[in-house]
Amino acid sequence: MICGYARISKPTQSIDRQIRNIKAFNDSAVIYKEAYTGTKQDRPEWLKLLKKVRADDTIIFDSVSRMSRNADDGFSEYEKLYNMGVNLIFLKERHIDTDTYKTALNQQIKTTGNEIADTYIEATNKVLMILAKQQIQLAFEQAEKEVNDLHQRTAEGIKTAKLKGKTVGRVKGTTVTTKKSDSSDDSIFFESDWSGMK
Repeated sequence: MICGYARISKPTQSIDRQIRNIKAFNDSAVIYKEAYTGTKQDRPEWLKLLKKVRADDTIIFDSVSRMSRNADDGFSEYEKLYNMGVNLIFLKERHIDTDTYKTALNQQIKTTGNEIADTYIEATNKVLMILAKQQIQLAFEQAEKEVNDLHQRTAEGIKTAKLKGKTVGRVKGTTVTTKKSDSSDDSIFFESDWSGMK
């Protein structure tokens, strides 16, 4: 089974670019898509996909940030899927595809039977695996940093707007119509907490 996973954080964003990139890589990929924060792993469509994948199946992501924006959770999920034998492909970070990790494992230097030489070989192999894991961890850490930076910029923008006397958020007593109220598919849309700056 070849699947694609596309995720946006808010239903107002467009998911089309991710789907287009995944389909360009593999036109037969079955797409799972949703609007949900990447800082949590209990996303409905993601959980549905995880229940279906088996060894030798493939999941294609436009980028590592679509899988997770939490470094620890993302790396843990990566390892779990890798150990299950699921192939992971990250179109914007091909250096952390599971095939790359498998190559690092397969290219380990073979021991020779010479005790002194084998001590160095085993140490070298451990370093290679540490470096491979660090590359994967680093990619998830970068995705987490991006979302943290976004939150900081948003908070600073709100503070600046308030200092300039602007009303931030929804005026008390007003209501907001969202796509959720018009949609029967609750897994795709969720209600917005605020209507933006005025």
